[in-house]
Amino acid sequence: MKLGLETECYHLLFQHKRMDIFDFIEQTARLGLDGVEINIIPDYNLHPEFGVLDSDDPIYLARIKEAIQSRNLYCELDTKGTDKVSLTKAIEFAVAIGADVIRTYIPVDQFDPKNMQPTIDGIKQIIPLLKKYRIKLALENHELETSDDIIHVVKAVDSLWFGAHYDCGNSMMVWEDPVEAAKKMAPYTYCTHFKDHIVTKHNDELVICGVPIGEGSIDIDECFRILVENAPITRINIESCHPYCARFTRERGAGGVFELNGAFELKKPLFDPELIKPMEYYHPHNISQQAVDLLIDAQIEGVKRSVAFMKKIRNKYCQ
Repeated sequence: MKLGLETECYHLLFQHKRMDIFDFIEQTARLGLDGVEINIIPDYNLHPEFGVLDSDDPIYLARIKEAIQSRNLYCELDTKGTDKVSLTKAIEFAVAIGADVIRTYIPVDQFDPKNMQPTIDGIKQIIPLLKKYRIKLALENHELETSDDIIHVVKAVDSLWFGAHYDCGNSMMVWEDPVEAAKKMAPYTYCTHFKDHIVTKHNDELVICGVPIGEGSIDIDECFRILVENAPITRINIESCHPYCARFTRERGAGGVFELNGAFELKKPLFDPELIKPMEYYHPHNISQQAVDLLIDAQIEGVKRSVAFMKKIRNKYCQ
């Protein structure tokens, strides 16, 4: 089982121009990992179309591909959207940088079962293109969908070239236990995001907070074991979402969990709320430069600890 690193692990460094895509590729190799997962979704201070990339210029993308392949790393692509136009553009990027798997999600603000059919229709339209370029597409449970929602789409599309993207942390936003989500999604899973979370409070609101992998409430060991034994994958991507925080998006019990125990045990915030509160972690520039510096240091150290933990788990199950 190979281990890869998602650019989101260093989102603050990208946003504050302390890292570019070539730095990231080199850092991934230095960490002793096997692949990169590149996120082309816009965010604060990133490219408005291409996220952590600077351009869609063919020469620039060819340089990225060469940097990845010269270090013997695999490449996957992270995008959003399920319509034909968005996915066609993502496939073009994937071909240019040598990615053979694309993760996407349904870009909506709240769950609506009516979004499932347009998603199915859009994905069906690009299956011939995926087949042509030998690229697989996977739909993520992206903070709004339960595992059952994702599996419904996968079964409806019914193609070798399309499967599920299992994100162990995102299942918590819909009140679904990560282990239970792994059990359901594993047979359909083509790619992954491994992260760790706790439940904490932003003022009086319950929220989900990212922590270094192995230091939160998710049973990462069991999630990994389930995928090794039941999923048709040879890669696990680390997406250490620390520092990061998100709200619950569905009603309590939507994914089968009602109580604050197990993976949902209530814990203290990571940082002093007088300096920065949980829902402010992702964009600390809105608070202070002190907060930016603190959280960037925490992110760098958190990635190191996450990588070390995931290597330990891999050695346990993949000798």
